[in-house]
Amino acid sequence: MSRSEGAIPSVPDFIARAVSRETLDDLTTLVSELQSWQNAKNLVGGKTLDDVWTRHIADSMQLRALAPEARRWLDLGSGAGLPGLVIAIMLKHASPASGDSPCVVHCVESNARKCAFIRHVARLTGAPVRVHNARIEDVIAGFAGAVDVVTARALAPLPKLLEWASPLLKTGVMGLFPKGDRAEIELTESSRYWRFNNEILPSISDSRGRILRITELSPA
Repeated sequence: MSRSEGAIPSVPDFIARAVSRETLDDLTTLVSELQSWQNAKNLVGGKTLDDVWTRHIADSMQLRALAPEARRWLDLGSGAGLPGLVIAIMLKHASPASGDSPCVVHCVESNARKCAFIRHVARLTGAPVRVHNARIEDVIAGFAGAVDVVTARALAPLPKLLEWASPLLKTGVMGLFPKGDRAEIELTESSRYWRFNNEILPSISDSRGRILRITELSPA
């Protein structure tokens, strides 16, 4: 029996301790539905479901911790809603300060079946998600002034991500881009075309992984 047909893997202690019971219940719903849909829809790499809580959930959760005050997010190439759905679930259960704007995570994904999955889980959990079944380049400009953070996970090399996200990053939006061990190489390649501030942050889910925090983008 494959993992996608079996029981939900146990929640690691470090995740259970990091979130409320209500948040964990919604994250468990996401994991359960991901397993249920996987065989028919092939939403993620099948082998990654063996370590779904660390490989996908914790990997997504850590991004919100890097921008804890942000309430409006844009997830490019959202796939199965990773990290968009995870961030939205966490925002749903966050305690808003007086006068805060409503939380929302915009998920942009060109694959219709993956959009259907994101909408399905958002309905089940009540996560504040808006799904855009579209190509990134066709809709990116419309998010100017509407989001605080843009992210993309396992989508494209950094030079391409910066090209797509440039209409937002030029205006003060923060970019959070999880990367593997080629992070510094991609930064060097990107500096041929762009000037920007960057921080290289460690990943809690992968000892070789890095998260790039990009701000103040302008053409080189």
